[in-house]
Amino acid sequence: MTAHRIDGQLRVTGHAEVLKVVEDPATYSSKVSRFLQVPNNLDGADHERFREILDPYFSEHRMAELEPQVRSVARRLVGELPRGESIDAVRGLGISFSVDAMLAWLGWSQDFEGELIDWVIDNARATRSGELDRTREVAERFDAIIRRVAAPRLDRLDEAPRDVTDELLRETVDGRALTHEEIVSILRNWTGGDLTSLALCVGVVVHQIATDPAIEADVRDRVGDPARLDAAIDELLRIDDPFVSNRRRATRDATVGGCPVRAGEKLTVEWTDANRDPAVFGDPDRYAPERNAAANLVYGAGPHVCPGRPLATLELRVLLEELLAGTTDLAPSEEPGVRAERPLGGWLSAPFVAI
Repeated sequence: MTAHRIDGQLRVTGHAEVLKVVEDPATYSSKVSRFLQVPNNLDGADHERFREILDPYFSEHRMAELEPQVRSVARRLVGELPRGESIDAVRGLGISFSVDAMLAWLGWSQDFEGELIDWVIDNARATRSGELDRTREVAERFDAIIRRVAAPRLDRLDEAPRDVTDELLRETVDGRALTHEEIVSILRNWTGGDLTSLALCVGVVVHQIATDPAIEADVRDRVGDPARLDAAIDELLRIDDPFVSNRRRATRDATVGGCPVRAGEKLTVEWTDANRDPAVFGDPDRYAPERNAAANLVYGAGPHVCPGRPLATLELRVLLEELLAGTTDLAPSEEPGVRAERPLGGWLSAPFVAI
């Protein structure tokens, strides 16, 4: 089935049906949360206006400027990894890398590193628990961090911006300054979710390379060719997609995957299932980067396709280049890994050995 109900919740799982939903925002709205989420939970002209000012932060030029800083972070962390011992690709590498790369990108003080690393771990636990009080508490903790970052910067708006965060504080939309709530929401979107997501991506990619010699050989052969290496990384994420699902709300009665949808009903688009749809990918576990690239939905599709894809791609490519340059082999560990559970995907713990 390409769509089905579980506990009354409609889940859209087929590749074609997921595209039908996400490419039709007039019928399937992204306004599903009572909390402000910029630009994720905006539709139509509102979404377009914010994307117009936010997408340039992820331009090719900006990513090229950022690359040396990201590489410095990756090289340092890879150099600190023990050789011949079990390393957790998520907690022993992915979380530290995601936090330090984010600090470099946004221009935040390194003093936030320990607090943010602890937050990523606590956020994953709270998300996994499904307990609203726990998820609310970690969300409020992160908002407090953002407010501490923004407060002193708001006192110097008459000065030239010094970094990306300063630039954001000076942005306008429809001729007005961004509200404090909009700024917090954007920074939460850029950081909070992406810290956990990038760490999970590192776990997925490193685990597959370490456990499959043929994949490792192919990936090592692609180093030095960014486009080919990016394709390999995207394919590894397709095979084991850590981005499980997104919600939508039907604005009118419709039908998807043979299931009726009522106006006002919430549904989920299941990215992990769509990226493993045999009707599109044949054997979903077969590693075929070029063959599967056009249908890959790791970063979504439609008007809400992930704006941060260029940043995530840069970070994962640079980390992998440094990891492979600093090792002769990535091998599986004798320690078992721990799979993430819905609503997260990938691995909570992915041990490997760097040689």
